[in-house]
Amino acid sequence: GPAIILGHVDSKERIAAFFYLSKVRPGDRIEIVRADRSTAVFEVDSVEQFAKADFPTGRVYGHTPEATLRLVTCGGRYNTKTQSYPDNVVVFATMVDFIPSPSARR
Repeated sequence: GPAIILGHVDSKERIAAFFYLSKVRPGDRIEIVRADRSTAVFEVDSVEQFAKADFPTGRVYGHTPEATLRLVTCGGRYNTKTQSYPDNVVVFATMVDFIPSPSARR
């Protein structure tokens, strides 16, 4: 099933971890280094933007037959009245490789 990472796009003071998430493109690779120092490599399938009212909960959090990754942040034009973003940007990716930790390769 999916691994899901949520991150802020920005704060009042500065950009945050997922500020450039909307720049990711299909075919890009994402490497997740795990606690044991192994690396899961994912390939981006799509980058989509959804109104928060139409967030695709099943697509993001639902079961998948293969190992997948979802990266989620805010998107759209910031609303100064509500102090929030109207949309979410979601990166959908599928695991394409696994690199064992250096200690496991010895």
